[in-house]
Amino acid sequence: MPINRPLLTDADFEEALQRRYPIRVFQDDHMIDSGSIIIRFTEDTIITQSSVSELSYHSRRTCQFFEIRK
Repeated sequence: MPINRPLLTDADFEEALQRRYPIRVFQDDHMIDSGSIIIRFTEDTIITQSSVSELSYHSRRTCQFFEIRK
């Protein structure tokens, strides 16, 4: 069973970025992204990539982020 760990701090996001953990993104209690990886983050935005040409930009204020570990 996979472990879902919330990503809250810059250190959490940095670890997920470095280890290339897949993540899930929720907004308004709906999953809007699953299985993508973090490629960059700023104070306001998390940028994820799910395929070669598919980038998504998520607001840190309105979304919740969880790393998926197996």
